[in-house]
Amino acid sequence: MSTESPSLIASPEGGSAASVAEGGTNRRSFLLGAGAAALGAELLGEASLAEASGGLTPGDAAILRFLAAAEILETDFWQQYNELGGIQDSEVPGGSGSAAYTAALQVLDSDMPQYIHDNTEDEFTHFTFINAYLAAHGAQTVDLSQFATLPSSQATGAQQIGRLTNLMQLTVDTSWWTRYRSRTKNPDFGDTFPLAVPGLVPGPFPAIPRSDADLMPPDHLQAIANTAGFHFATIEQGGTSLYSSFE
Repeated sequence: MSTESPSLIASPEGGSAASVAEGGTNRRSFLLGAGAAALGAELLGEASLAEASGGLTPGDAAILRFLAAAEILETDFWQQYNELGGIQDSEVPGGSGSAAYTAALQVLDSDMPQYIHDNTEDEFTHFTFINAYLAAHGAQTVDLSQFATLPSSQATGAQQIGRLTNLMQLTVDTSWWTRYRSRTKNPDFGDTFPLAVPGLVPGPFPAIPRSDADLMPPDHLQAIANTAGFHFATIEQGGTSLYSSFE
């Protein structure tokens, strides 16, 4: 997936790739412990929290900064979706919604506004928790606000603030669909998977209306909403794959 944003490849300040290899802490135990509050202690058990109580090494902090940056970018995606297509309330401030775009998303699933809203709220808590954990251990936290220079959608309902990601010029990798449905292939063994929707790769395509002109004709707006539907899963499987690669 490409968003044509230079900020997507910018490393969090102070977190080099080399520092990930430092220290002797068991990475799986550490990540289980550090993420327990976000994922639910009842799922991981109190023992995992105890495993992480031995302190934070420079390598551990570098991993957490990298993950915090990833969560900030995911938050930027979902916030833009929520401003136009999610439930508008005080839990996720900003934006005022687009009735036409929301209706197009509901063609995919009637609960889509709630799904977008709840994902957005969750993403805010994810990077906030990781940064708080870093700060509690005296480590540098992550702030990507200096990279938020991309323009917002001009459609009615969107905030006019700087963005880290560009949902108006997307190429979408839909291989997640065929990957999860395959009975014979395994990506861990180097298998590759065909795209479910090859037409979304050439791009770039908008996943949110770029302006009110994109609200018509209805088929055009529906194509934008359909692109968003495939992108939602691309975001989530990307995050899931990232976390499991550190275990």
